[in-house]
Amino acid sequence: MARYTGSVCRLCRREGEKLFLKGDRCYTGKCGVVRRAYAPGQHGQGRKKLSQHGVQLREKQKTKRYYGVLEGQFRKYFGMAVKKQGITGENLLQILESRLDNVIYRVGLASSRAEARQLVNHGHFTINGKKVNIPSYLVKAGEVISVREKSRGSSRIKDLMDGRGRAVPKWLDMDRNTMTARVVALASREDIDLPIQEHLIVELYSK
Repeated sequence: MARYTGSVCRLCRREGEKLFLKGDRCYTGKCGVVRRAYAPGQHGQGRKKLSQHGVQLREKQKTKRYYGVLEGQFRKYFGMAVKKQGITGENLLQILESRLDNVIYRVGLASSRAEARQLVNHGHFTINGKKVNIPSYLVKAGEVISVREKSRGSSRIKDLMDGRGRAVPKWLDMDRNTMTARVVALASREDIDLPIQEHLIVELYSK
C-alpha cells in the first residue's frame, strides 16, 4: 500500500499552518511550524503569490494531509460525494470524517490520525463486536466501536484513557470506562472544526 514516508513536519510547513500530524508534539515548542515558520526547501522563505488554481490546489493538499489520504483515494471520495444528495463539499468532508481512523482519533483513542491508523492496522478495535483492521472503513450511524478485550491492557491505550484527552464531537459518544464509542450520527458541516474551504476543492475538481 502506498503511503507517505517523509517528514510530516514538512507537510505542515508547506501548508503554512499546523495540521496536527504528530500528536502531542504539535502542542509543544518542538513543532516544526513554530521553529521554522516558512515553507521547506531552498526557496521556502521567498514570497510567492498563488494563482486561483494554486489556492485551490493548496486547499486540496491541506485537506488530504489532515486526514492522511493519498490522491487516488481522495478522488474516489470526491466521486462518492458527487453522487450523494446534498452539497458536494460537505458530503466530501462527511465521508472523510467517517473513516475509522479519524473516528478513533476524534474520540481520543489515539493522539493523531497516523497513530489511529497504526492501532487499527494492528487489530485493536471491533465494530459491533467484529474485528476491523481497515483504517479507511467508513462507519455508519448506530455502529459501536470498542477496544478489543485483549488490547485493553495495552500501556499506550491505558495512557490515552488516563489522559485528559480532547473534546469528543457531538456526533460521537465515548464511554471511557468501557472503552466504547458509538456513532450517534454522521458528522454535519457544523461538527467539523477544521479550517477547510471545501468549495475550493469542488471548484478544482470541477474544471
